[in-house]
Amino acid sequence: MKPRGKDPLRGTSDFKGNKSSLPSKPCEVCGRAMTWRKAWARNWEQVKYCSDRCRAQAPRSGKAAP
Repeated sequence: MKPRGKDPLRGTSDFKGNKSSLPSKPCEVCGRAMTWRKAWARNWEQVKYCSDRCRAQAPRSGKAAP
């Protein structure tokens, strides 16, 4: 068995399947709740969108208005 490392949000990665204890936040475009994923452990604070579709629909802040 592979040794498990430390997880920045929960101390150790001894996750036993209780998803209600994981942090979540709403998508900035559609408002759908996004539950924390291990793939997002390093950049959870920067995660804003639940999907590629919402990312594409997000308003762009650097473009000039026509």
